[in-house]
Amino acid sequence: MKNLIALIFAFGITFSIHAQTDSLILKNKDVIIGEIKSMDRGVLTIETDYSDSDFKISWDGIAQLYSNTKYLITLSNGKRYNGKVNSVGDGVISIDTYDPDNLLPLRKKRRNTGTEDIGGGTIEVDINEIVYLNALDEGFWSRLSANIDLGWSLTKANNLRQFNIRSGLGYLADRWKANGSYNSLRSTQDEIDPVKRTDADFNFNFFLPKDWYLLYNITFLSNTEQLIKLRTGNKIGIGNYLVHNNKSYFGFQVGVNYNNERYFDDTPSRRTGEGFVGAELNMYDIGDLSLFSQVVAYPSFSESGRFRTDFKMDVKYEFFSDFYVKLGTTMNYDNRPIEGATTLDYIFQTTVGWEL
Repeated sequence: MKNLIALIFAFGITFSIHAQTDSLILKNKDVIIGEIKSMDRGVLTIETDYSDSDFKISWDGIAQLYSNTKYLITLSNGKRYNGKVNSVGDGVISIDTYDPDNLLPLRKKRRNTGTEDIGGGTIEVDINEIVYLNALDEGFWSRLSANIDLGWSLTKANNLRQFNIRSGLGYLADRWKANGSYNSLRSTQDEIDPVKRTDADFNFNFFLPKDWYLLYNITFLSNTEQLIKLRTGNKIGIGNYLVHNNKSYFGFQVGVNYNNERYFDDTPSRRTGEGFVGAELNMYDIGDLSLFSQVVAYPSFSESGRFRTDFKMDVKYEFFSDFYVKLGTTMNYDNRPIEGATTLDYIFQTTVGWEL
């Protein structure tokens, strides 16, 4: 009987060791053992046996990590790898991998002999050069992101009622990502025409070396302020992240756009060819706050002198787990709107949201 109990105990220890194969050593010398799920925007997520929920740890608080899991890895210079990560000292990570950007084995130079190994390779990088990790064996759901925001207000004066919804869905693969969003506002009050605004988009990026990417983007907009029943845009272009680290990223996009507009009145539809140039800034290392801002300008090729601009900015405050409060604004400018419409439409929204 004693031998059986000892065998069961030994099996339990062995199973626990194999189930929790990853470990972290923090800069304050604490040690955490579990399963590293991912790291994005400067926050690492690890699952442990002794907690009901996953731990989220600031990446700049980690001194060393060790794992047998295979990850999708992105560096600040835009290089992407599939492989394993282990520390070789405080602040230095060894990546055992091949290079999916070139679809060829990574070549490792041996400094002491001058020879070159062909096959699986190893490189060493500063821990701060790693800006993204995702366990490759976690499946579909680990690569999915989603959010939904809701806002509602009621004012007795003129029986003013307003409802907002903002939502997003995204998926990140080894060499591409796709994401979409849907935002809507409805406002009604006595003796005034309802205000309606809806915008949505779908974006596909194919990653290239050195943080370049090809893009395809389709956009939808409807708003009563500019009398736009439906505006659709089809953008094709190229972009690059000039700054990409664990505190922020900043990049630009350029390309061409086919714009198609229909209106609420009898104005004929407009179909125009445009260029576009845009910039995007995302800052996520400012405590519980994060900031996202994007501006895109559209000079027209088909209508001489016409110029449009789209601008958006969101400030998000995470107050509990995956719940947050968001303050956002979106502006659409057109220097040549149709008769009776305004050149500028804008919206300010305060919503409470949840993200996956």
